[in-house]
Order: sequence, then structure tokens, then C-alpha cells
Amino acid sequence: MALPKEKIKAFRGIGHHLNPIVTISENGITEGVQLELERALNDHELIKVKVSCGDREQKQELIKEMVSSCGCELVQTIGKVALIYRQAKEQNQKLSNIIRFYQN
Repeated sequence: MALPKEKIKAFRGIGHHLNPIVTISENGITEGVQLELERALNDHELIKVKVSCGDREQKQELIKEMVSSCGCELVQTIGKVALIYRQAKEQNQKLSNIIRFYQN
């Protein structure tokens, strides 16, 4: 399911103001990282993830693995940071980055 261009543009604008919540190291996507990704996506919907690994190909593979394991959409990657989105089943009015951005 690809995101419409309008949503991608809006999410990139929101993502500009966010800091990475999760960091993936050379160890890859461990069980702890997977749990933290799930929690962050359920709470915030739109998050930044920092991928700190050796080379560009390994980084891209980790991002692909993360997107497929979480069932989320990749919005953008810049350097070592990926912006990902997954709509929450129940949006938390206080934690959702999308709701918080549109209220301001």
C-alpha cells in the first residue's frame, strides 16, 4: 500500500521536526528493537529511526527488513535516518505526532 503524494509531503514536513526514537545498530533488528518499534509506532504513528551500521547496502537492507517486519510504510530516508509511518488502530490524542502537528 503506497502512500499518496500529498500524505508523503505532509509527513515529511512533520518528520522534519522529529528526533529519532529508535536506533538500530550493527546487531540488526533484535527482539528488543522490534518491541520498541512496535510500541513507538502504536503510540506515535510517524517516527524517525536511526540506522547506525557500517555501509550503505547494509543500512538499506536493515531498513527493508524493518519495514517488512513492522508492516509500516517508508516515507523517507536521509543519511542514516529513516522516517516510517503506520496508522494506529486507536490514535492517542496526546502521543500521535500526526494529531499533535495538525493541532498546532
